[in-house]
Amino acid sequence: MSDVACPTGTKEDDWDALFKTAYASATSDWQVMFQSVQQELMPISLKTAKKHGYAFDLTDGRLVFRAPYGQPDSFSTEVNGVPVEVVHATLFSRHSWVLIMVDLVAACSMHKGSYDNIGYIMWETPDVLHLLSGLQRMQVNIGVNGELVEQPVAEERGYIVKQHNSTVEISIPYNAEGGYRKSIVSGNLYEFYIFHLYLEQISMDEDHVDTRLRIHRTLATPLLTRPVFTENRTVPEERTFTVYLGDVPEDVELAAVHLNGQKFTVPFTNTSSHNITKVVSPNHTHGYTLKVPFEDPVVMQQVKDATMQHRLDINYTLTVLPENEPFYQLASVMALTDASPPPFDAVCSESGISFKLDHQPIYYLWEISIGSELLTSELATKHGYVMSNNSQRLLLEVPLFTHGYKYKDITLKGFFSTFELLMRDHETLEVQNSIVKTCQFSATELIVCSADGRITVVADLPSVITSEGVPARTNLVDKNCGPKEMDSTRALFSFPINSCGSTVKLGKEYVTYENEIFFSKKLHAPANSSNDFDRVTMQCTYPLAGLLSVYRFESDAAGVGRIVHSAHSTQAHYSASNTIVHSKRCFTHYSASNTRVRYQMHPKMSFNATCFLAFCSVHQSIRLSKRCLKERIH
Repeated sequence: MSDVACPTGTKEDDWDALFKTAYASATSDWQVMFQSVQQELMPISLKTAKKHGYAFDLTDGRLVFRAPYGQPDSFSTEVNGVPVEVVHATLFSRHSWVLIMVDLVAACSMHKGSYDNIGYIMWETPDVLHLLSGLQRMQVNIGVNGELVEQPVAEERGYIVKQHNSTVEISIPYNAEGGYRKSIVSGNLYEFYIFHLYLEQISMDEDHVDTRLRIHRTLATPLLTRPVFTENRTVPEERTFTVYLGDVPEDVELAAVHLNGQKFTVPFTNTSSHNITKVVSPNHTHGYTLKVPFEDPVVMQQVKDATMQHRLDINYTLTVLPENEPFYQLASVMALTDASPPPFDAVCSESGISFKLDHQPIYYLWEISIGSELLTSELATKHGYVMSNNSQRLLLEVPLFTHGYKYKDITLKGFFSTFELLMRDHETLEVQNSIVKTCQFSATELIVCSADGRITVVADLPSVITSEGVPARTNLVDKNCGPKEMDSTRALFSFPINSCGSTVKLGKEYVTYENEIFFSKKLHAPANSSNDFDRVTMQCTYPLAGLLSVYRFESDAAGVGRIVHSAHSTQAHYSASNTIVHSKRCFTHYSASNTRVRYQMHPKMSFNATCFLAFCSVHQSIRLSKRCLKERIH
């Protein structure tokens, strides 16, 4: 019989008694005998031990013993102040006179774990779990979920293993990889962490035979408060509330948002002016950025000392998955802004441009004008606008070609029209802001009388293209002034107001410039045969008081245009009581009757107010204005 070293701490008399019992009952089949404090159980077969939950695995050079926690054959004790559970088994088999005995101890730390306030869960185990002869601790490996990891991986994950007073202390960050986290609602939001710790302690005896003790231990934290936070990131100059909801756990999602008591489910609809965006963070959390414009109807506003106070009370509804258990996060934000002019919404239509303004309490600080005229119901009626104004909003429809439009890029295919609303200080009437809307339109006919003295006209001329398919002869009074564009039915002319043979008609308060479009009825019409030509008359009328310059045409407002289709244009009649003054330097010739005065513009002069400041009757000799007589042509 070979000598077997007795385990340290075990009395030789006890070992001898154990040996005698094993020898007396041993057979060639392996048997096991469990030992506990001051108690020795009878040997049983491995088959019986397996029924009790034990597992023995014998292979060449390797013996594995597994035991569940809480077995009747185990006992509890303390090692270095750490509670441990011990199962002590002696495995033996006799072959003739030789008795093979293996003393096995499965001893595991029963430390429940502890927690600190810096985010670590900690667990302890004795350096040496049982006083086995000659065994020394050599190495500790750690892992989770039944898998050991290499030391560099453990360090990368933040696992900490250190020895202190013959005790191995293990620290694992709450959010370390391999753990499990769960949110729970109990009034407020809480969380707990679970780690399925897997530990291997490798010990080696004096004969360099290693013993590996592997321990599975589930560690769980208590309920820990898990606050989410809100941060006001609003920049008042952007005129938008920006609120960030952050540190939201992975198993929590945003379900709805109440804005000043109004509920909006997440995600918001595309029609709303406010929006919310999910932001993913690298620490396994996420957040939400909420944006709500100050002008959104949901925002509460209050005017105080020419400033606007904007307020938004927010109630976030969050749910814990998969239970869909709700909890709430409240926030309230406020912003002060200087009073700013109201913003209009403007849209184009086939018939004109429409403006909409949703009223706000502070908008009384501004007046709306079209040019220099304040927008009133009387002004709208005067110019043909369609206006609706109530406590909720202002709607203004501006039909095309009504007063206030400006036109550009006119072609036969279409043109651009611009309309502008001015926002004026209600006390000083100084312009503070404007809304300008430009739209593209098309029209069969149009005439534009610009303030700088240019007539642009698109005229509908049914005979522009002859039956032979050749463009007809088309020109103004001055035959050298032809169209810029032509198609099958229309012609585009654009020329200075005092050129191309334009004539001037004077009234008491207005001046009218007139020209005519001549187009032939036949392909080869003689130039002196008026019967073979049709004509279209075009007129531009300006207020005399608005003419500003002597040497060039300049008006403070656009003129009013008119297109007259007839064989011979109808002339506007003026009362004989209208008084005028005539400067030879303004006109090349004139004719007068008791009802009408007709002037031909001097090619180097444009009609202006200063040439008509002295008044006389057409029945008397025409007197000249002293100022007109002193004017010189440069």
